[in-house]
Amino acid sequence: MIKTIASAEFPADEVLRIRKNRIIPESYRKAHPGEDLDLNKIEGLKRICIVTGIHGDELEGQYVAFELQRRISQRPSALTGIVDIYPAMNPMGIDTITRGLPEFDLDMNRIFPGNRKGHMYEHLARQIVEDVDGADLAVDIHASNIYLTEVPQIRINALTQRSLIPFAATMNVDLVWIHENATVLESTFAYTMNSRGVPTLVVEMGVGMRITKAYGDQLVDGILATMKAMGMWKGETRQVRKPALMSAPDGVEFLNAPASGVFVKALDAGTNVKKGDLIGTLVNPLTGQVISRITAPVTGWLFTIREYPVVQEGSLMGRILKRVHYKVKLFEKAEPHVIHLQG
Repeated sequence: MIKTIASAEFPADEVLRIRKNRIIPESYRKAHPGEDLDLNKIEGLKRICIVTGIHGDELEGQYVAFELQRRISQRPSALTGIVDIYPAMNPMGIDTITRGLPEFDLDMNRIFPGNRKGHMYEHLARQIVEDVDGADLAVDIHASNIYLTEVPQIRINALTQRSLIPFAATMNVDLVWIHENATVLESTFAYTMNSRGVPTLVVEMGVGMRITKAYGDQLVDGILATMKAMGMWKGETRQVRKPALMSAPDGVEFLNAPASGVFVKALDAGTNVKKGDLIGTLVNPLTGQVISRITAPVTGWLFTIREYPVVQEGSLMGRILKRVHYKVKLFEKAEPHVIHLQG
């Protein structure tokens, strides 16, 4: 059931529409003919919202939206809850390959919770919030930018960790990264929904302007496993991986370019590294000289790597989860596991 949840008129008879596809269990539809199935809350049915496309240059979620619907359509009788899929929260950004809102130089993920009496995009943001309200879980899918590849990970505000970790533990990601409250912006979609009582996970994975099919399949496996844990899916699910949990402020080592040049990576994201391992080489294509060999300053797990090769001094080239911070305190009612490094 496809519905326009927010719209705005432009000059020249153009209309901006933000749409969702609602999937209702076929057993419920047959048992309740003629009932209004577009309510935020339907008694007896849990609801999950899959949100993506807030940033127009982040396309990894497009494949997830497609693949999740494809799998559900193969086993419609296994669905016992409501699935709302919002594939393009920023449709103009996606159409123009623009991260923010075209012509406004504005990041859509900085205007929530919005305002029905405010600017056009504030009005749209408010309509989005009101449509997602009441869900039992929301998953806000992002990609990295065009410069970096990130392994599938969930980022959580420290204030909401206890309520979100049980969901994150079954989402089949590689890393759950808990950020201090000071680093989380209150104007984001996820912060807004969590503050309104809707548990909302932020997924970061892949690279901007691309689709990494393996990461998308991995996340869809996790979404279905989480739906099964919530009592929303009776179909088969694949065993989910056990994510590393990082909550220490100094648990990540950042690799920054010591000079400007072209970065030629030697390793992919998701690689275990030992101190001294070669991460990549910084070269000068004009002189043919090697400017610097970028090596791992610590033993750990490389979960971010530079993809766009041109760097300026100080540019981020990678992130390593330090081995010393892999074993962290487990939280009540949830036991996120750790990655066991080789060697």
